Amino acid sequence: MSYLILVINTGGTSTKVGLYKDNEALFVESIRHSEEELAQFNDINDQKDFREKTVLDFLKSKNIKLEDLSAVAARGGLLRPLESGTYEAIDKMIEDLREGKRGLHASHLSAQIGASIAKAVGIACYVVDPISVDEFDPIARYTGHKLFKREMLTHALNMKAVAKRYAKEHNLDYNELVLIVVHLGTGISVSIHENGRMVDAINPSEEGCFSLDRSGSLPILQVAKYIIENKLDYKTFSKMVFGEGGIYSYFGTKDFHKVAEMYKAGDRETIDIVNAMAYQVAKEVGALSVVGLGKIDAIIITGGIAYEKFFVDMVKERIEFIAPVFLYPGEDEMQALAEGTLRVLNAEEQPEIY
Repeated sequence: MSYLILVINTGGTSTKVGLYKDNEALFVESIRHSEEELAQFNDINDQKDFREKTVLDFLKSKNIKLEDLSAVAARGGLLRPLESGTYEAIDKMIEDLREGKRGLHASHLSAQIGASIAKAVGIACYVVDPISVDEFDPIARYTGHKLFKREMLTHALNMKAVAKRYAKEHNLDYNELVLIVVHLGTGISVSIHENGRMVDAINPSEEGCFSLDRSGSLPILQVAKYIIENKLDYKTFSKMVFGEGGIYSYFGTKDFHKVAEMYKAGDRETIDIVNAMAYQVAKEVGALSVVGLGKIDAIIITGGIAYEKFFVDMVKERIEFIAPVFLYPGEDEMQALAEGTLRVLNAEEQPEIY
């Protein structure tokens, strides 16, 4: 039996839509949203109807009726800690995504839109390896204070997918490798995979290197003083460092293409800030290399910014001594979402319970 799967992956400035016949892509498009278009919305949730229309218009342009779909696959967001796997996007999951207890993220719209479309025609919407996949080793959870612990929130879907793709292409077993995977996107995740588990990772929502719209690690006493002096509530501050931090805080844009143009034009401030971002990415790779006792089989660089050779070269220069570096620009997320959903449709695995 053959299945038609609609795949939805909402990012900070784009909505990726794909149509798959089983695991074969029929159409995949990335629909860009200008900063001016998105500026009219107060928060992520307000974008839902606008982005859903984008998806429906895509299907209409391909002459695909909703009734033709077998299932919808959607990128997962900042949910509660979950085991790796495929989950049905039930009402409770949608409520949690809208509420955003662990922060609001553009990916939260994927399942909201997917569930809405699926419900209209009586099919299921599935989420595969959401951002909140948590495979931390116990030692990795500790912080420097007993009231706080580290949380694993990463680009798990893409990092798991490219790690497995690398292993397959090199006739290796993912479950027997030690890999460091770097996802260069709007947020930057860095993870180490040991024997099939992502045992430690840099959570781009609150630690590590800064990225296009996230501040990463900040000097904690300066932060505390700033919050108190400016009487900031949690929502205001979290938006400042997650959504309006990083590159955006310096240049007012989350579009790395624009930043790259300024860099290549020789703007001194841009050069300094971009160099600092590359420097911080490399530092996180170095830090995670000690988790594997320095015995790293390969370092994989992926994500949208991985298309920018000048930036990748700056990172590679600092990390190539650790292990061979392999480049997988873009994302395997769409394919991974389709394949995870297909495994459930084919009864090769049971959906996990949310």
